[in-house]
Amino acid sequence: MSLTVAITGASKGVGAACAKIYAAQGANLVLVARGLSALEQLAHDLKQQYPNSQILTLGADIAKLDDCQTIISAAVKRFGKINVLINNAGLHHRGEFSAQSADQMAAMVDVNLRAPIYLCALALPHMPKPTTADHQNAIVMVGSLAGRAPLQGAATYSATKAGLRAFTYALHDELIQKNINVAVVSPGPIDTAFIMEEIDVVEDIVYSQPMSTPEQVAENVLTLSKSIRTEIAMPWFSGKLTTLGYLLPSFRRATRGLLYKIGKKNKQKYRNRID
Repeated sequence: MSLTVAITGASKGVGAACAKIYAAQGANLVLVARGLSALEQLAHDLKQQYPNSQILTLGADIAKLDDCQTIISAAVKRFGKINVLINNAGLHHRGEFSAQSADQMAAMVDVNLRAPIYLCALALPHMPKPTTADHQNAIVMVGSLAGRAPLQGAATYSATKAGLRAFTYALHDELIQKNINVAVVSPGPIDTAFIMEEIDVVEDIVYSQPMSTPEQVAENVLTLSKSIRTEIAMPWFSGKLTTLGYLLPSFRRATRGLLYKIGKKNKQKYRNRID
């Protein structure tokens, strides 16, 4: 029987890459984003390539709790269950904390933290009991290295991703014995519009780390949904650096200047690519 996989922020980037990788496996897909037209185009393309995958598209804003309820209700009405929930949608208003409005801060908390928690609560009752010992359900969060080590110029964003990571670890321990793996993939910069279209306002330090592709992140989402691992930080070395920076804040502050220089140089290379 086909898996049912619900993906937020599915219209582009990591979400679209996740949709493709699960469609290739014949999964039923529930694709969610605010822009319905982009979702419908993605669904059309996927159906052409993977005709065995059944797809439901939902235009919804996960910052609204009523929309979260609608997403889960529509998924269950169409497919009868949810096997995998991928909380991918994210929001980042960039810049110094003192320059941000209360509405911007609240929006980041709502999209990056409150909505994933609420969607988990709504989806769990509809995850069926596994029929075989090697089958499990899963919830996978798309986090960030900023949730492993706080990043200046992204105070609220870092806080929401750190909160999402803490929630993941706690819920993982609650549910793993029920064959539901709760996990988080924590990538550094990803080569998507999320940072490339805002290159002039993204902190230089972000570009000091190797860039991942949406497909690489999606592969790790798939890995986590089929395993009992709690987290994959990527790239590997960047994950180790964030661990060191979190445990030793003095190291993070001491190396910040060097990382900014590296990032500034790399940013210019990416800017030249865009031009």
